Amino acid sequence: MPHHDLLILGGGSGNTIIGPEHDDWDVAIAEPWDFGGTCMNRGCIPSKMLVHAADVSLAARTGGRLGLRTTAEPADWPAVRDRIFGRIDAIAAGGLAYRESLDNVTVYRHHARFTGERTVDLGGEAVTADRIVLAIGARSAVPPIPGLDAVPYRTSDDVMRVDDLPEHLVILGGGFIALEMAHVFDGLGSRVTIVHRGDRVLRGADGDVRRRLTETYAERLDLRLDTTVDRVDHDDGFHLALSDGSTLDGDQLLVATGRIPNGDRAEVGAGGIDLDDRGYVVTDDRLRTTAEGVWALGDVTNPVQLKHTANDEARIVARQLVDPDDPTTVDRRVVPHAVFGHPQVGSVGATEDDLVAAGRDYVVATRDYAATAYGWAMEDTTGFAKVLADPESRLLLGAHVVGPQAPTLVQQLVQGMAAGLTVDEMATGQLWIHPAMPELLEQALLEL
Repeated sequence: MPHHDLLILGGGSGNTIIGPEHDDWDVAIAEPWDFGGTCMNRGCIPSKMLVHAADVSLAARTGGRLGLRTTAEPADWPAVRDRIFGRIDAIAAGGLAYRESLDNVTVYRHHARFTGERTVDLGGEAVTADRIVLAIGARSAVPPIPGLDAVPYRTSDDVMRVDDLPEHLVILGGGFIALEMAHVFDGLGSRVTIVHRGDRVLRGADGDVRRRLTETYAERLDLRLDTTVDRVDHDDGFHLALSDGSTLDGDQLLVATGRIPNGDRAEVGAGGIDLDDRGYVVTDDRLRTTAEGVWALGDVTNPVQLKHTANDEARIVARQLVDPDDPTTVDRRVVPHAVFGHPQVGSVGATEDDLVAAGRDYVVATRDYAATAYGWAMEDTTGFAKVLADPESRLLLGAHVVGPQAPTLVQQLVQGMAAGLTVDEMATGQLWIHPAMPELLEQALLEL
C-alpha cells in the first residue's frame, strides 16, 4: 500500500501548493484530467482567449457607428480554436511531464475515492497519506430534462473544442458561462439563442446590472426568458420543445445551468469529511476539513468558484501544511468577480438588493460611460458604474461596473476597499488621469 507525506487530489490550484519546502517530502498528486485544472484547460484561460477574438470581430462588425467601413465575416473557427488550444495543451502536457520528472513526486492519473481515514482508492489501489489536500473542483450541473441524457449536448468542458463553428447554437442557462459563450459564438459568426428560466439573466448580480445585461443581450440575439425546456431530441440536429408551446432547432446545444462541487464523486464521507447542504466540503477559517489532516480548497469548498480565491486558498493551505500553527486565515470580505461577455461586468461587495434585504442604510450613485470623455470617444451607450456606501462610515459597500474593461476598472475600487479607504479618500486623495476611463469611477464616487 503506497503511503505519502502529502497527497494532493487535483492538479489545478492544488498543484501550486508544492514548493521548495517540500523537497524532502514524499508527495503525490492525483489528477485524472489535464494538468492545470478547469481554469487553464476548459475555463478561464481558453474562454477569455475566445472572448478577445469575439471582441475584435464584434468591433469590426459595428465599426460603422464610428464612421469606419469595417465588416466581419464568420470566423475561421479551426484557426481560432487551434491558436488557443495549441498553446494550452502544450502547457498542460509540460506541467504533467515536469511533475513526473521529480524524484519526490508521484503522479496518479486516476479519480480518487475515499475508503477510510486519509485513505483513497486510486485506480483500484489503496493509497494513504499523512496529509491530504482536496482540490478536486466542480462539474457542470445537468438538469433532468426528458431526452437530454440521450443526446450529444455540450457543456463548458468541451464546447470550446467543437470541430465546426455552429450555425445555430442553443444555450440553456442565463449565468456567466451562458453569457460569455453567447458572446463568443455570436461574435464569431454563429446564430445564438439563450433559453433561460428566469425573467432576467445573471442571477445574484445587482439588479441594475441584470436589467442592463438583459436589455443588451435581448437586442443582440434571441433571448427566451421565463422559459424552460420540456423535452430534447436529436437526429440531424437538436429539437427542443419549450414550456411556452413553441419549438426550437439548433445544430449545437450548450448546457450552462450551473456547476456543482465534486465532493460527492470522491465519496468524501468515507474519509470523515462533511459536506454542507449544497454539497460543498465544510472547512474552518484555515481550510481544515472535519477530518484530521485533511484540507480543502477551491471550487469543492468555496461556492463563489473563482480561480483567484482558489489560488489564495492554496497559499494558505501551503502554510498550514508546513506549520499547522500558522495563524493565517481565509479573508473573504472583499472578493471581486467578473463576467467577460459583452458588455463586461466587474463587481465587488454588496449589491443594492443585498443592502435592502438586510435593512442596511446606504447611499448610491451611478455614472454612465456616456457622461465621460472616453465614453464619448467609444460611443458607448450601455455602460455604467454604480457605487454603494455606508452614509456614516463613508466606506464603500459595493461597486458594479458594466461596460468596456469593467473587470479592470473595478480593481481600483477593490484596492480601496481592501485598504479601508473611505469613498471621499478614494475620490479626492489621488489624481485621476484625464480623459482616461477611470474618470468614470472618480465621478461616481464624487456623487456620493
